[in-house]
Amino acid sequence: MERLKPFFHGRPKLLVVDDQPINIRVLHELLRPECDVFMATHGEQALTISRELRPDLILLDVVMPGMDGYEVCRRLKANPETSEIPIIFVTGKSHEDDEATGFELGAVDFIRKPFNALVVRARVINHLRLKLQSDYLRQMALIDGLTSILNRRGFDERFDAARAQAQREQKPLSLLMIDVDYFKRYNDQYGHLRGDQCLRDVAQALANTLNRPYDLVARFGGEEFAALLPDTDEAGARQVAERLQEAIKRLAIEHRSSDVATVLTLSIGSATLPPNGGAGVEQHLNWADEQLYRAKAEGRDRICSKTYPSPVRMISEA
Repeated sequence: MERLKPFFHGRPKLLVVDDQPINIRVLHELLRPECDVFMATHGEQALTISRELRPDLILLDVVMPGMDGYEVCRRLKANPETSEIPIIFVTGKSHEDDEATGFELGAVDFIRKPFNALVVRARVINHLRLKLQSDYLRQMALIDGLTSILNRRGFDERFDAARAQAQREQKPLSLLMIDVDYFKRYNDQYGHLRGDQCLRDVAQALANTLNRPYDLVARFGGEEFAALLPDTDEAGARQVAERLQEAIKRLAIEHRSSDVATVLTLSIGSATLPPNGGAGVEQHLNWADEQLYRAKAEGRDRICSKTYPSPVRMISEA
């Protein structure tokens, strides 16, 4: 297990779900030297902790009062925020049909009670290794090869999760669409190698300027970037946009073909969805694009922003 630790961001997180405190204590003592072990004693608590904690692995009892382990597994797999968490059923049931049901629901393993401590520990280690490898490969698929920040696919996944969280917590969500001004002219004058380096420098400057760990920036395509700002209203989003513009200007990347400055500049469109906003991802993207188009049409090197009411509010006011 020691070889796993350097690859995780901190220690692996393990959630043990069982309605019997003695079973939880035994598993906690067995696994706590290698993992941060968290505990839940019923199904609803397990669902809540899983959403908030995002454990690396769940050991899940089948027979529990109220919501059984099978139903907990169904709900975890149905939720995009928790569907990728591997689940090992730990149960006293010994019929082959019970084991088959667990695998059909998406479990990765099945441990029978009374369990052997060495077997449990070995299986936990193996599945954490598999989770680590899966996470690594998945992260590689979400990173833009040129700029080393999130690519469009990675952005779309994070956007879905951020939108769901904003709706759940009733908080605003702001989106910035960012365009490098006259980038085609830059490529034409300085060449594609300089153009690639320019995009790398812009991407890193944008990423380094976002202060909060849950803010993110991605390469949206070509010379266009997107920044997602949870719990940020229109005024806050505009302040962030101004900081991003300033960061790029501080790079002082020469751009003699630009009509707005002798150095590289950005046009930014900002669209904020209020706490009660009900628009989908595509609509939010369209609104941010609309503001970016305004910024470019009004002369570039500027920010245009707007808070958009939800469709529900617009219908009710009609």
